[in-house]
Amino acid sequence: MSDATKIIDARGLMPPEPMELTLAALDDLPQGGEIVLLLYREPDPLYRILRNNGYTHRTEAHDDGTFAIHIRHKVQGS
Repeated sequence: MSDATKIIDARGLMPPEPMELTLAALDDLPQGGEIVLLLYREPDPLYRILRNNGYTHRTEAHDDGTFAIHIRHKVQGS
């Protein structure tokens, strides 16, 4: 992970706090930067918001039950 990576560990938080923290972090996400959101479930409503607002995501499922959602700006022309 680089200096342009922000980690949001929301595994112990109740909705809507993970969504609120993530949306606030998107406001400061630099081009080429990444947010890594850690949760114990997949955030389907967030996926729709990301798609509709020019972001991409990649989700990794870990053995401990954590989902790591990697969020970036969508590359122009993709």
